[in-house]
Amino acid sequence: MSEKTLEQSLFEAPPMGEQERMVEAILFASLEPVTVAELVTRLPQGADPAEALVTLRHRYEGRGVNIMRVGDAYAFRTAPDLGHLMARETTETRKLSRAAIETLAIVAYHQPVTRAEIEEIRGVAVSRGTIDQLMELDWIRLGRRRMTPGRPVTFVVTEGFLDHFGLESARDLPGLKELRAAGLLDSRPVPGREALDDDPEALGQSEMFEE
Repeated sequence: MSEKTLEQSLFEAPPMGEQERMVEAILFASLEPVTVAELVTRLPQGADPAEALVTLRHRYEGRGVNIMRVGDAYAFRTAPDLGHLMARETTETRKLSRAAIETLAIVAYHQPVTRAEIEEIRGVAVSRGTIDQLMELDWIRLGRRRMTPGRPVTFVVTEGFLDHFGLESARDLPGLKELRAAGLLDSRPVPGREALDDDPEALGQSEMFEE
């Protein structure tokens, strides 16, 4: 083998089938969703993990596990229709307070949103404990500061929030009509354009905002 041919072989990307195996292995072993940028750093030079992901996602369609997009990342997840098989015999359900659900909903539907804006939409002050609880659950996080006087911080939902509810992005959140049609929300006015109510009777058996 000539020196030029050897040099080319060292930087030549593996066949796409091998790249798919590599991406599959990384996603399977990772505890957290993995971004395409992270895959690029792990795969050999010249590899195209984005293309490999497209093929893998199609391959896992209809299987017991799917490759799901979580924000800008990807991960193996149990097929939605088989989730009931993963349920434990004994579960401890901890419901969020009305204030926490309203705050979470406002952040989800209005992000990025400042604390003052949350309070304006709800019509009442937001306690530090409510914000802390949602951040401890890893459902909201600090966003960029607003370029306004005082440069207040904003809040946005996390990939953990999207992953928990099986969403690719906040754009996939259901609207008021869908929530009411599903019996998850009654017809009373709610805080903000799309905020949710923490009325146990309205939520029924839904686990949408249960931890």
